[in-house]
Amino acid sequence: MTRDSLFTASTPHTRDVVPVLVPMPADRAYSYVVPDELAVEPGSVVQVPLGPRKVAGVVWHGESDAVDAKKLRAVEHVFDCPPLDAAMRRFIDWVAAYTLSPPGLVARMALRAPAAFDPEAMVEGLRLGDTRPERLTDARGRVLETAGDGMAWTRSGLAHAAGVSAGVVDGLVRLGVLEPLLVPPRPVVPPPEPGYAEPSLSPAQAEAAETLVEKVREDAFSVSLIDGVTGSGKTEVYFEAVAAALREGRQVLILLPEIALTEQFMDRFHVRFGTRPAQWHSEAAPKTREKVWRQAATGAVRVVAGARSALFLPFRELGLVIVDEEHDPAYKQEDRVFYHARDMAIVRASITGFPVVLASATPSIESRVNADRGRYTRLRLPARFGEAALPDLSTIDMRRHPPARGGFLSPVLIEETKATLARGEQALYFLNRRGYAPLTLCRVCGHRFECPNCSAWLVEHRFRGRIECHHCGYGQPTPEACPECGTLDHLVACGPGVERIAEETDKLFPDARIIVLSSDMMGGTKRLQRELAAIADGEVDIVIGTQLVAKGHNFPMMTLVGIVDADLGLSNGDPRAAERTYQLLGQVTGRAGRTGRASRGLLQTYQPTHPVMQAIVSGDAESFYEREIAERERAGLPPFGRLASIIVSAEDRADAEDHARGLRRAAPADAAMTVLGPAEAPLALVRGRYRFRLLVQGPRTADMQGFLRATIAAGPKMRRTVRVQIDVDPQSFL
Repeated sequence: MTRDSLFTASTPHTRDVVPVLVPMPADRAYSYVVPDELAVEPGSVVQVPLGPRKVAGVVWHGESDAVDAKKLRAVEHVFDCPPLDAAMRRFIDWVAAYTLSPPGLVARMALRAPAAFDPEAMVEGLRLGDTRPERLTDARGRVLETAGDGMAWTRSGLAHAAGVSAGVVDGLVRLGVLEPLLVPPRPVVPPPEPGYAEPSLSPAQAEAAETLVEKVREDAFSVSLIDGVTGSGKTEVYFEAVAAALREGRQVLILLPEIALTEQFMDRFHVRFGTRPAQWHSEAAPKTREKVWRQAATGAVRVVAGARSALFLPFRELGLVIVDEEHDPAYKQEDRVFYHARDMAIVRASITGFPVVLASATPSIESRVNADRGRYTRLRLPARFGEAALPDLSTIDMRRHPPARGGFLSPVLIEETKATLARGEQALYFLNRRGYAPLTLCRVCGHRFECPNCSAWLVEHRFRGRIECHHCGYGQPTPEACPECGTLDHLVACGPGVERIAEETDKLFPDARIIVLSSDMMGGTKRLQRELAAIADGEVDIVIGTQLVAKGHNFPMMTLVGIVDADLGLSNGDPRAAERTYQLLGQVTGRAGRTGRASRGLLQTYQPTHPVMQAIVSGDAESFYEREIAERERAGLPPFGRLASIIVSAEDRADAEDHARGLRRAAPADAAMTVLGPAEAPLALVRGRYRFRLLVQGPRTADMQGFLRATIAAGPKMRRTVRVQIDVDPQSFL
């Protein structure tokens, strides 16, 4: 008898011992005994005691500890929900092993909705009985006609469908015409219809869509990259793959980098499929998340659109994953379990055996190299849909056309904005810096306002009258006097943020309707969605925004994009700085001219000859990718080599440095591996913890995980105040 069959073969008087993975940072599953009256199998979601608490866990595969069953605590409850299947359990193990994370923490991401483990309660419904009312009014007649199909209805649903008040329905219930009964809860969203509104595709779109449809029909693992310029209709193309998967009876997951900001995407999905997809993200109400989790597990929900954590939903019949804007840094989680959702989506697809579609106007270097080498199928969409043309891009040399004293906008950009507004069109000013100014200092004594918990300046937010840290959240009201020397009215803001650009723009264009888009603006996601809708409807003249405006929005009247500081992303030591800058600026300038109007993009820069600036304004993406790929290959950087970061932090600086140096000394001697550091991190203090980093570099074929495990195992004993985090394939180097 196999171990798996033993779990389900419980007979009276047997005391099976099973491993249970609990959602905590443990390196292995714990053993529990299964009472005679319970039956479990690998993947069953159970409740078990853990210390003084009771927690939900998953019955795992493999052998249990060789412990006398009499000494073990018992499984207390088996939840009535579908078990995590073998593919999902293998995926959790794979993520844990690759990221060097405790398996329990990875499993925790798959168990994010504990209230959904038991079935949803039945809801009260109504069905037409045999009795008929003596007096038949028009309203009652409509209710009888609507309910005449014999189906069960909810009270509100029947009233709405019949176009009557709830009182009419209640009256028919009292007369016995409508009979109450209990019905299963409705799906969180209606099922999408693959043929609801089939689109008219361009020849290039149709060719790409047909390739994706064939991949879906093959029902085998594959990765396809839709490489299309902004406005080329990538979404419409992968919607055809979604339709094909639905026709094949498969569930679909669409990953989006900023789900809370994608109202336009939801509307486009509704137009194509007649309903919206279920949504999974941190802004969703807890009840909604519970329903989505449960109905993904039972198969009631067919399409989920979600943020990176949606990858760990326990789908019953997942057959396609779309990763939209696959280059976006938001797909990397840098807390507890460090993982990249794009890469893990490919892993999940390879384990189960279904296709993945990546889409981007500015693909990541990793995806381009995989496509060039034949690992991915590359589908190109080199032109915008319909008659729309790409914007005319050019640089503004800030050395030759500097802004006025105290300003940040070049006269060239100002004049172009005047012409744009005169035509009744919209302009966008982009600056990837929140707040009013990144630094505030005293003119008299030179005091600079720093965060007491982080090695970072406090950012002034003049709209809210506060100075705040963007790393730990510390903040205080903006002082009127210098805390060092006490001088009043001598504090000066240094450098611009979007609020300062808004102030300058308001003086230059006093009659223009101006809006600022930034993630820290008051009102949250709902306000932001209303503002995005107002822009799309032409109710705004000038938009001033951070990277929020680069997330795929469609603004029909937008014909001018001005990049206030195009050099900003090139000023750090990130090896991906050129790639990130190219992607961000390419996405932002792509907001212009999407409906066919002539459009322009102007990049204010002090480095107009920089390869990134030249690549953007020339539209020669291939040259940029060739140059960047060649540089990565020469340096042995991903995807041609492997990187891992070890971040050591402690409340005491000496403790952090000593532990980091101990890890460096413990690193195995391996000629193929290079260990750099430890060095103080660029952000040396975050949330009151001092940080040191080691960077491990090796060839593509290196056993990076084995090297890291050996280093940690041979390293110094962990002190209580020291924390070690491992980031395999790091995206951030702060």
